[in-house]
Amino acid sequence: MRAMPRRALAAAAPAAVLMFALVACGGGGDSDSGGSKAADSRRSAQSEGGAQSAGEAAGDTDDKKEPPLTGEVKQKAETAALAAYPGTVVKSEEDAEKPGMYAVEVKKEDGSTVEVYLDKSFKVSGTKQEGTEETEDAG
Repeated sequence: MRAMPRRALAAAAPAAVLMFALVACGGGGDSDSGGSKAADSRRSAQSEGGAQSAGEAAGDTDDKKEPPLTGEVKQKAETAALAAYPGTVVKSEEDAEKPGMYAVEVKKEDGSTVEVYLDKSFKVSGTKQEGTEETEDAG
């Protein structure tokens, strides 16, 4: 049997190290080993944590679904919010954080966004400016 030239051996060594590193990190093969599942679980948890952080930055700190307003309630809530904060309605929904309240997000003419909170009688009970903590500005 003939010996491998030194150049071929020098090129094969880094490839072997790379393959070993991939297998050790769970990046090689399609096996369903526990280590691979654990890595998938960690990646999944990290992804969910990133989504949770993004939700917290947007002000959604819980997983409650906020149903959109419809019909006459939607019309009255949006009209009241726009009367207090002229602009364009981005969305209107029931407020999951404050049951019995409505939330209307308005993009104001200056480009900033404000979330207007309304009680069941469509009276403004507070606001939250985009990117700030909630304030209780009764209007």
